Amino acid sequence: MNKLIIPALLALLIAGCSSTPDAPEQGGAPVESRNGNTSSVAAVTAGGLDGQKLPPELTDPKSILSKRSVYFDYDKYDVKAEYKDLVTAHAKFLANNSKFKMLIQGNTDDRGSREYNLALGQKRSDAIKKMLTLLGAREEQVESVSLGEEKPKNEGQNEAAWTENRRGDMLYNGEF
Repeated sequence: MNKLIIPALLALLIAGCSSTPDAPEQGGAPVESRNGNTSSVAAVTAGGLDGQKLPPELTDPKSILSKRSVYFDYDKYDVKAEYKDLVTAHAKFLANNSKFKMLIQGNTDDRGSREYNLALGQKRSDAIKKMLTLLGAREEQVESVSLGEEKPKNEGQNEAAWTENRRGDMLYNGEF
């Protein structure tokens, strides 16, 4: 009897670990295009909360809140001092506007394995989320995800391109 159970369990285990992809996902979070356009995500004025346009302070290029990307050094996930004011402004906005939610997308350049880059992208988005919540945003307002190397801002294969791709993008309701 044991001789039959072990092969059956192994077959189930192998079938359960299959790497065959499921049906393709529908939708997904919009991300900047790959057409080389380096304009900020803030240019998106898609429907905000309940289909309304985002408030002007989030889309006005003169507002710090229109800037939505935090850039990281190679192989690092600590938020640099130069982005403290930016993250502080977004934390204050979220604290004062409890109906708004934010999605932080962690990104990497394409060096390193896919698994490593997914983990690094998650650490980057988590670092921004932690800073936002320490500065006043509520935990339930902020979600962090990793896109790894999958959504580059610049597809070049040089330091300038890699620098643009090592980032965390902050998106508000209606932008994701």
